Amino acid sequence: MYQYKNIKFENHDGIGVLTMNRPEALNALNSETLAELSECIDKIAADNDVQVVILTGEGKSFVAGADIKEMVNMTSKEGYSFAKTGQAAFSKIEKLPQPVIAAVNGFAFGGGCELSMACDIRLASEKAKFGQPEVALGIIPGFAGSQRLPRIVGKGIAKELLYTGNTIDAQEAYRIGLVNKVYPAETLMDEAKKMAAVIMSKGPYAVRLCKEAVNTGFEVDQTTGSDFEASLFGITCSTVDQKEGMTAFIEKRKATFVGK
Repeated sequence: MYQYKNIKFENHDGIGVLTMNRPEALNALNSETLAELSECIDKIAADNDVQVVILTGEGKSFVAGADIKEMVNMTSKEGYSFAKTGQAAFSKIEKLPQPVIAAVNGFAFGGGCELSMACDIRLASEKAKFGQPEVALGIIPGFAGSQRLPRIVGKGIAKELLYTGNTIDAQEAYRIGLVNKVYPAETLMDEAKKMAAVIMSKGPYAVRLCKEAVNTGFEVDQTTGSDFEASLFGITCSTVDQKEGMTAFIEKRKATFVGK
């Protein structure tokens, strides 16, 4: 367990559960919380005992957004700095070696929606709500929401959500591809842990390289991305896990991976 004021982190046999823990403020993101999140992600990245991360919220909210009470009197310079702080923390999540599953248990508005989009996979409770309502406050998304949202759901739908500030429920989020699956609230974490366990049963080094291949390839042209994939594929062919995985397949037994 890593000890923080506004977040919690526990490792359950390789599944790291990171919980946003300001329920009295609906887990709103202030500067202190972003600093803790950034530090925690650094620790997770260096922790070989954590294979998969589940990110969720305490109480009825995932993250209701950035802390408006902190933002209301910000100057332009302070707003820029706050945005860059959030972007840097979320970028660390996106680039984390381990896969990250967002278990969106409730409100995911503004910074909360942006936080979920920095994760690799998004699972939602039937009670979850999503939205980028910043225009109703006279601002725009600051934690890269205007960049990740169109990459996930397409430009047209993203612009509709950004321009209107409308809130959508979990089923609509699923329909537009913002979330991967929707579950009853009472089973959300169990389902997230089941998915994490499936991921953990595969070659851990290969899973990490899959994440790197997708993230890097998505930002370049297909030819460059395919060449990058080939280089990573070549690397896997010289690993202990590749020999074990293929030998186990031939011998019709379960592979025992070591992450090397």
